[in-house]
Amino acid sequence: GLYVYDTVQRLNDSRFGDKDVSDIKHYIKLGKLGQAFTAKEQDVLLIDEIDKADLEFPNDLLNELDEMSFYIPETNETFKAIHRPIVIITSNAEKELPDAFLRRCIFHYIEFPDPSLMEEIVRVHYPDLKKSLLEQAMTAFYSLRQIDQFRKKPSTSELIDWIHAILASGIGSVDPAKELPFLSTLIKKESDYNLFMTTYARRRQTKVSEAS
Repeated sequence: GLYVYDTVQRLNDSRFGDKDVSDIKHYIKLGKLGQAFTAKEQDVLLIDEIDKADLEFPNDLLNELDEMSFYIPETNETFKAIHRPIVIITSNAEKELPDAFLRRCIFHYIEFPDPSLMEEIVRVHYPDLKKSLLEQAMTAFYSLRQIDQFRKKPSTSELIDWIHAILASGIGSVDPAKELPFLSTLIKKESDYNLFMTTYARRRQTKVSEAS
């Protein structure tokens, strides 16, 4: 946010401390956005997953981002950005953002990592991971993501958590064609879990029929 007025600390100082609490400036703490506005050099500000914020948050930012200034009524001060910060905003599109807000943005869509890039990401976290286990995990992971009916497809962080669980358990390999261990680290919706188990059971039945 822009700033926080620490009323609790001021009240505490007025009751138990010996500080002069009349100067409210002592209890104003700039947030990340406020710090970016007042930085002496051009700053880069990341607002991550804005779609998870309150519905009014994007609209509340409109004036500040347009004017590159903000007002603190408690101290009757207006802060004007010395240098226009570079503001990077991410969204998972879980909620629609206001059109007025989007008009002020330059949009860039980030594709989900392909297997090659995903391997590099995993290697950053687990540089000593066996190649065979990595390939097996990747095959299973992308097979799950290909199930279009999933309400929530496994994400990168869930793949990393899954590999962590596999390594912690001492399992040396996984078979994408069989029931996967620690499935709950990958599938977080009950309907998705039931769908996968039904699909898995159907595949097993097909293989048994082919074998017989």
